[in-house]
Amino acid sequence: MAYLSPSQLQKFREDGFLVLEGFWSADECVAMQRRIGEILAEMDVPLHCRTEFSTQEEEQLRAQGSTDYFLSSGDKIRFFFEKGVFDEKGNFLVPPEKSINKIGHALHAHDPVFRCVTHSPKVQALARSLGLRMPVVVQSMYIFKQPHLGGEVSPHQDASFLYTEPLGRVLGVWIALEDATLENGCLWFIPGSHTGGVSRRMVRAPAGSAPGTSFLGTEPARDNSLFVPTPVRRGALILIHGEVVHKSEQNFSDCSRQAYTFHLMEAAGTVWSPDNWAFLLLVSVQTGRQEQKSGLDAFPEICLCLSRPQHNLPLEAASRP
Repeated sequence: MAYLSPSQLQKFREDGFLVLEGFWSADECVAMQRRIGEILAEMDVPLHCRTEFSTQEEEQLRAQGSTDYFLSSGDKIRFFFEKGVFDEKGNFLVPPEKSINKIGHALHAHDPVFRCVTHSPKVQALARSLGLRMPVVVQSMYIFKQPHLGGEVSPHQDASFLYTEPLGRVLGVWIALEDATLENGCLWFIPGSHTGGVSRRMVRAPAGSAPGTSFLGTEPARDNSLFVPTPVRRGALILIHGEVVHKSEQNFSDCSRQAYTFHLMEAAGTVWSPDNWAFLLLVSVQTGRQEQKSGLDAFPEICLCLSRPQHNLPLEAASRP
């Protein structure tokens, strides 16, 4: 089991992030990469749904928030692409498997391999170590960080996009499926930056409004000297407090930097903001039970086991916008 020691808990509380090297075996990482290869092989995204992923504010609103494909992806498996990979008609300029930025946002709910990783006994033990009484998964993503194409992710706080009341209820779990280095775009953090609240929020606009989202507040200029790089080896897990400021640089190397990441939320006593961009698909960490709702309640069933037999499931987003 992966219970945290008192010193690890203290470091997480002080810094707002924690690196756990060797959390996943090489075989576990290969299994996730193999499965994502199968998903990519079945990918069929209609021309009008070929959305380029961006991390700059104006481009986020234009390329993500203005499209139903993004806004309705919270309970589906959908595909998002790097900038500059389509021509004016939406045709691929580079091979599709090299153009993909990420797959989101419900691998944990609809794919058996990623569901069992997300709800594994090790993750459950982590949640218990952190004192979570009713942990639920609110989103998941597979991030590719393609060689030479993988773009910069500007400084941000996850709670800006996954806002709760009170704050401090969202936790990122970031799994390195390949070595993350300075050259291929490892994560950078400002230690201790999780104690000052959230500087901005991305909120869903009223139905029928354009664009589909807007930002409340602004991201302040960050002192680059405060960021600390966090290179890790394949199989590492990084815990990320929802309010800690972090970023990653563009991948200029010949190597990808693949990662699987998901977000946990303490459901007990928590209000999921109704104007968050994501439609809330709750999945219990303990049981894997799914609920689509605005309220939160308990999930009392027995937990799923990682050893449960695997079965391929249809990809809900492979053929639908």
